[in-house]
Amino acid sequence: MTAMNRLFTLLFSIAVAVAAGPALAEAPQFEGAKVCTKCHDLQGESWEKTVHVKSLESLKPTVKAEAKTKAGLDPAKDYTKEADCLSCHTTGYGQPGGYTADMTAAQAKSLGAVTCESCHGAGSQFRQEHGNAENRLKKQSERTPRSVVVAAGQNFDYQTACARCHLNYQGSPWPHAKAPFTPFTPAVDAKYAFDFDKAVRKSGKGAGVHDHFKLTGVFQGDEPALRAEFQKDAKEPE
Repeated sequence: MTAMNRLFTLLFSIAVAVAAGPALAEAPQFEGAKVCTKCHDLQGESWEKTVHVKSLESLKPTVKAEAKTKAGLDPAKDYTKEADCLSCHTTGYGQPGGYTADMTAAQAKSLGAVTCESCHGAGSQFRQEHGNAENRLKKQSERTPRSVVVAAGQNFDYQTACARCHLNYQGSPWPHAKAPFTPFTPAVDAKYAFDFDKAVRKSGKGAGVHDHFKLTGVFQGDEPALRAEFQKDAKEPE
């Protein structure tokens, strides 16, 4: 290879790296429950029966009027456009691909609630890695390191995901609480005292978490303790 060719190759490599850099560094985007439930349909059906599916609905006028009055809110007011409320009552508000207050009803259907990605993280990148891992297992009989999906944005820190809304009040025992605070606190009503260890283990109708179903083991490496616990007793898909 001549010196000129080597220089060209070097410059071309740099150009490719620069062009690809921003794309590789892009934050994952929220895609909505409709995308998640294409594969996780049973989890989606179970989630439809949880209290989280009604989270945006609860911001509408006269809905949960008694609770709002008790918390010092105006029960006749429409809070569905309030940024301070939407960050917890929708998925991905203010973030790439997330819920926006001007979405159509059809668009909002997949993000206008506490959905899959509120707990598991924005899915645009780790969803692709799940597909890649499944193909790798089928074609090469190799499992993918779990660290791959963590790097792609999948969240396994469910405790922080819950605390971000349920423990974000003034005087909270959670050290990361910050404004805007929720007005629904244990001081207003004891039912707002949040116990993660209990809440995360209560699933299905009327709970905050969907039922758990056996998943195909396409990943290898240390498994988060809660995931291992849930999979141990998970239901077999029908």
